[in-house]
Amino acid sequence: MNLTESDAKTDVDGVDRAIGARVRARRRSLGMSQSDLAERLGVSFQQVQKYERGANRISGSTLVAASRALQTTVSWLVGEETHESAPPDEAFTALMTPGALEMLEAYRVIPRSRARQALLALAREMAREDEPQPGL
Repeated sequence: MNLTESDAKTDVDGVDRAIGARVRARRRSLGMSQSDLAERLGVSFQQVQKYERGANRISGSTLVAASRALQTTVSWLVGEETHESAPPDEAFTALMTPGALEMLEAYRVIPRSRARQALLALAREMAREDEPQPGL
């Protein structure tokens, strides 16, 4: 199968976004700020934001430094190693959506209430909107 240059770029961008999502998820699970990670990597917090969005590619040496700072392996950050407790790749794809982690955090801290149910309903509706529609 021959990939066009556009297809190849899309594949690469997807890898960068997936790695960024894993960096962000791991950083957040450790309660680490972007500034803290940036300091450990020797970059600005804005650069960490770009890594996490997949806007900038993480170099090999920075990926190794990130794995140490995030107390994980390079293999896990690039998606080659899985853990039973880790979410499936679809979850990381969903978490790459802007605002997804904030919505998840809001759901976690909102007491069981109508507001929490409304937030869950909103998330479900957003997920349905992203699904391909039959016949389109």
